[in-house]
Amino acid sequence: MTFALHEKGVFTWAEWTAALSDALGADTRDGAMYYQCWVVALERLIDQKTGTTEAQRADLALAWRRAAQATPHGHPIKLDNDPEARVSGH
Repeated sequence: MTFALHEKGVFTWAEWTAALSDALGADTRDGAMYYQCWVVALERLIDQKTGTTEAQRADLALAWRRAAQATPHGHPIKLDNDPEARVSGH
């Protein structure tokens, strides 16, 4: 996903390396969580570029989780399948 977003011009490689470096620098376990740092860096960079917040991402992740649970096996998971979205009008 990181490479695809870079190739689409969402961020430069210099921006990516700076974000990853910051995330790795905050990891007090000497890089033991390298891939988790990669995800953190990508989330922060996307938030920075799109203006989203961690809370908004958490809400969306929860909506996708509910949609997945509400989707019958073998059917595509769609955000519209989130039962709470239908109730609250999101």
